[in-house]
Amino acid sequence: MLKGNTAIVTGGSRGIGAAIVKELASLGADIAILDIGNEEQAQALCEQVSKEYGIKANYYTCNVADFDQTKETVDKIKKDMDNVTVLVNNAGITRDGLLMMMSEKQFDDVISVNLKGAFNMIKHCSKLFIRNKCGRIVNISSVSGLSGNAGQANYSASKAGLVGLTKTVAREFAAKNITCNAIAPGFIATDMTADISAENNPLAASIPLGRAGTPEDIAKAAAFLITSSYVTGVVLRVDGGLGM
Repeated sequence: MLKGNTAIVTGGSRGIGAAIVKELASLGADIAILDIGNEEQAQALCEQVSKEYGIKANYYTCNVADFDQTKETVDKIKKDMDNVTVLVNNAGITRDGLLMMMSEKQFDDVISVNLKGAFNMIKHCSKLFIRNKCGRIVNISSVSGLSGNAGQANYSASKAGLVGLTKTVAREFAAKNITCNAIAPGFIATDMTADISAENNPLAASIPLGRAGTPEDIAKAAAFLITSSYVTGVVLRVDGGLGM
């Protein structure tokens, strides 16, 4: 379904990112993983999906918060890979704390990676999408960005910002056959949310479907949005009914 297309996945070495990499590779897409500090995991994942699905997969060390570095990395991907048409902005960090105690650096770091990182990647990939006459962008937001969450002023603000960015990009690029959508995961069982997603956690117990989500749940949603040509500007909750 995606054979002949290259998908860039930021933060793609583990968790939700890795699940998205595997899902898109299973659909035939070549993969460019961007990450920082997880080279061994990323290289192993590239080898795994290349062998399993017969696709091309490369890893690039990149700090998505760095405007110049993201440009250089996208330029490298352009030289190495063919027909770049998919971008999944998944890279994200947390620096939780109550607002009264939160430092300026804690706030800035999260905004820089989670929100500015997505802007950087969209900015530099957009020319490739226009040249290739097709683009599919998926931004990984969060239910925290839709309803807020105590102790996450920085994270919630960054994820809410992704919603506005998504809708604006969708409007600006629709005429160029470029779609832009967001996914708002709920409590997903990853390393980042290990404490929250534990079965005996009351937050997990409050989910109507009765369980925390899996990275694969998010990956399936991403694949749907990427393979859909008539869905844009949407924020898709994948939260087990938590936001009802």
